[in-house]
Amino acid sequence: MDVVQRNDVQPFTTKDGSEIRELLAYRNSCIQNQSLAEAILPPGAATQEHYHPITEEIYYLLEGTGLMRIEDEEREVKPGDAIAIPPGQRHTILNNGDIPLRFLCCCAPAYEHEDTVLVEPA
Repeated sequence: MDVVQRNDVQPFTTKDGSEIRELLAYRNSCIQNQSLAEAILPPGAATQEHYHPITEEIYYLLEGTGLMRIEDEEREVKPGDAIAIPPGQRHTILNNGDIPLRFLCCCAPAYEHEDTVLVEPA
C-alpha cells in the first residue's frame, strides 16, 4: 500500500509557473497512468497560459477563489468546483482572491514538463 503524506513531499515549480506537490504518480508510488498534485497560487498570481497535447487534467478547488480560462471561455471558480481541461486546450487560472488559491490537479497520463506547451502572451 502506498500512502504519501503531503508534508513529506517537496514542492517544485511547474513549467507554467505554479508551485505543486506531486502527491501520487509513477515517480513515488505504484500509480502508473495518472498523477495527483496539490497546487498553490498566491493572491494575484496566475499560471502562464499553456496546454498539454496529450494530458487531460482535472482541477479541484480546495481554498480561495479564481478566474479559470479555457480557450476563450472564462469562469469564476471557488472551493468545491471541479474543472475539466481536455488535452490541447489552452488554459490558465488566476488567483483573484486575497488568500492562496489551493487546488488538486489530476493528470492522465501523469504530469510531465515535456507535455506542457507555453503560450506566449499577446
